[in-house]
Amino acid sequence: MHPYHFQKVQALHPGDNVVRLACCNWVVANRRVVNCILFTDEAQFTRNGINNLKHLHHWATENPHNTTENHFQQRFSVNVWCGLVNNKLIGPYVIEGNLNRVTYHAFLLNELQILLEEVPLGTRTNLWFQHDGAPPHSAREVAELLSQKFGQKVIANNGPVHWPARSPDLTPMDYFLWGWIKSQVYTTKRRSREELLQRIMNVAESIKNNPAVSSERQQTH
Repeated sequence: MHPYHFQKVQALHPGDNVVRLACCNWVVANRRVVNCILFTDEAQFTRNGINNLKHLHHWATENPHNTTENHFQQRFSVNVWCGLVNNKLIGPYVIEGNLNRVTYHAFLLNELQILLEEVPLGTRTNLWFQHDGAPPHSAREVAELLSQKFGQKVIANNGPVHWPARSPDLTPMDYFLWGWIKSQVYTTKRRSREELLQRIMNVAESIKNNPAVSSERQQTH
């Protein structure tokens, strides 16, 4: 016998499979719009990143009394929005303060259109907007604003096209982008919020300068 690790997967509720299948069938039936879907999401980057010390060992003949630093009294974080459309990375954009319905609505109202200027006009005129069911996304004023901007071309928890809850495996944001960016950002220590932010921007720029990265990962997805 050999030891094997458990693999974490998203827990599903009764009925989720039916809704997820309906979403996938909609995508299959509307393949022509796939390259015009703007997948969007937000992620929080912290000073310490994701730490797993369970399998971190120092092999030695005597106890070296090694330590690893924590900075519980010097915490900082960055809330980042990104989008992906037709293998093109949009953003990142830093949302200052807490992510809530007010800050998210302000972002959609004032900043999104500026960011979308990077998208070719042919794609932009046929753009579909997707986001998940996070509480700020479900606010009434957010839904009304997206309806004004995109009409029936909204894929959301409460949108004309329903986005199924608990489905991070169905979006390239969770399935690829955030994991890739964080794996690069956290290769070195971040001493300040500015340094963390600069690392995020540098990694994002490297993806933009190498479209094969996002293209390959999304094709795998």
